[in-house]
This record gives sequence, C-alpha cells and structure tokens, in this order.
Amino acid sequence: MSVPVAFNDIGKSTRDLLNKDYPIEGAKVEVKTNTSDGKSFKFNSQRDSKTGIMFGDIEAKYINIQKGITWTGAWTTSNQLNGKIELQNDFTKGVKFEILATCEPFAHGRLNKLNATHKRPSIHTTANIDLSKSILNINSVFGSEKMLVGAEVAYNIKKSEISHYNTAIAYSEKKHTIALHAANNLSHFTASYYKRLDNRLETTGKVSWDKGVNGVGVEIGVKKVLDETASVKGKIKNTGIVGISYTQLIQPKVKINLAAAIDTMRLNQNAHRIGFALMFEN
Repeated sequence: MSVPVAFNDIGKSTRDLLNKDYPIEGAKVEVKTNTSDGKSFKFNSQRDSKTGIMFGDIEAKYINIQKGITWTGAWTTSNQLNGKIELQNDFTKGVKFEILATCEPFAHGRLNKLNATHKRPSIHTTANIDLSKSILNINSVFGSEKMLVGAEVAYNIKKSEISHYNTAIAYSEKKHTIALHAANNLSHFTASYYKRLDNRLETTGKVSWDKGVNGVGVEIGVKKVLDETASVKGKIKNTGIVGISYTQLIQPKVKINLAAAIDTMRLNQNAHRIGFALMFEN
C-alpha cells in the first residue's frame, strides 16, 4: 500500500489550479540555481502594486542524500534570518524531523518550531510544536490510494485547552478527486471537485460555507495547456471576480507568468489587479 498525502495536501489539486500562477500582487522576479553537489540558491524579489514597497529574500539550501540531512537558510529584506534543518530516516525509517528557527537580529525576536513526520503505508502523521506560542499541532491521514480520511487538532499548552480542530475526507481516481473539509472547529465547510479531462485540460470547482457569516462562496477554474511551452488559466467567483493567467516558457529555464483579476461588479472603478512573475532557473 502507498503512503497517503499529508493532511495539508488533501484537496491540493483544486487549490493549485485556483491559486497558483496568479501573481496579481505586483511584479515578481525569481532566480534559482543548482549545483551538482546538492547545493541550491534562490533569490526572490517582489514589488507590491498597491503600496509600491519592494521586498525579497535570498535562500541557500544544501542536501546530503546519503546522510538524510537538508539545511535551508534564508535572509529577508526585513532583516529576518530563517533556518531549517531536516533529518530523515536517521532514527527510524519513515521518520523525519525538522528544526525551524527565525531570528530578527535588531528586534531580538525568535520563533522556534519543531516538526516530526512519520510515514508508512496507509498512514501519514505530522506533529509540530510552536515554542513561542506553546501550541502543539498534530494531524494524521489514514487510507489507501483512493480513500483518505484525516484529522487535525491544535492544543494550547499554556491554557491547557484545544485551540482548534479540523477534519477532511477525500476520494480519488486517476483523473478526478473529490474532497470535503471541515475547518475552524467545524464552522467552515468546503467541498471541492477536480477533474483532468485529458493531458491538456483540467477543471475544478469549490463551494464553501461559513457558519459565522452564513455565507456561501463558489469558485470555478480551468487550465488549458496550449503546447509544450504555454498554458492559460481562468477562474471565476460568485462575487464577480474573474481571474486570467498566461504562462509562457520563453526559452529553456526562463518562464514568464502574466495574470489579472477583474472585478466585474465594479468595472468602472479602480478595483482590478494585474501582475507578472519572471522566473529563471539554472
């Protein structure tokens, strides 16, 4: 039997189709480079279209496959240092440990997290603790390749109480997936459906209901692969927001992504957003 996906990845096909490749926040440039000895470097820079503020980060990553060790370090333009160490299969097969730390040198702020993941056929469990907030979070997914059932609970150690809990269930075939989520202490419900019609066409739909506001949200999306170098995506919400995205591989390892969000309920107002992302990879 195969290992189930992580709890946060249930319904991922729908979220990716609806959310990825829509850089409507502004202009973004990303540069990636890899070496033959397991090192990689990434540079991100982004300009917010509303505020005009520029921000970014530099990330370095080293992977030692033989020892099962991965180190990742990043430095942001807000002078924040992020570090992560991953240890996989060092203690028991299928077990992965992560140590995460964030430091702001001038603000003297630190945020430390510890993660542990255990994977084996028919079960995928993740536990993490936020040392700064004293929050312990545990989630597990049980099932086979077709049927998955998952649950997540967060426990506040200081207050000795459960802060929130979520559940999810999914059914998958080769070309389609149905997922149901109950989040925020069973107050927010989402049902999603994803289908791959062929190698070039994907569709998805999502319906959500929030108990607190008694409101229903509907979103439909589609992706069409035009050829080996280009694809187009579109989505629409019941609020009247229409999203359009176009991705083009300009040349090997150079890709551009253009996107726009149009508010059809306020066509004559300055309520629309547009952006692009330029990605280089070596």
